[in-house]
Amino acid sequence: MIQGIKYILIKLKLIQPSERDIQIWVSTKRVKRIEYALEHGNYKTRKLAAEALGETGYTSSIPILFKAINDNVHNVSIAALNALETIGCDDELETTIIKKRFNWVKSKREKDAKLEANKGKKYTIYRWERASKKSFDRVKEQLKRPMR
Repeated sequence: MIQGIKYILIKLKLIQPSERDIQIWVSTKRVKRIEYALEHGNYKTRKLAAEALGETGYTSSIPILFKAINDNVHNVSIAALNALETIGCDDELETTIIKKRFNWVKSKREKDAKLEANKGKKYTIYRWERASKKSFDRVKEQLKRPMR
């Protein structure tokens, strides 16, 4: 009874489902509610819903998970990819899309790790940069002097 009222409030967009609500929906096999949370929730709710759809394993939720792959929040798209991998798609096109997206996620993580490793590194100033700065300062000084 309380879950029904809570779901109506969620549909009216007055509240967001909590992690406990989503776990209750998983245990009672309420896949439509989880799919609704994946489509209309905030980013934390969408991530939890994608993980929950992976746990349920229903193949009927594959199209909604494919929509979630293109989510702006990377955690949601990664959770949707993991859910699709858990469910196991038989279609060749779907597996190709999943592999390409995982390669993209892997390259993005490597790039972020490389940026983090080079964060505190100091770079040397080349001679031409110093020379150009000196000449710029010289011209600036000449402009300050009165013209004859």
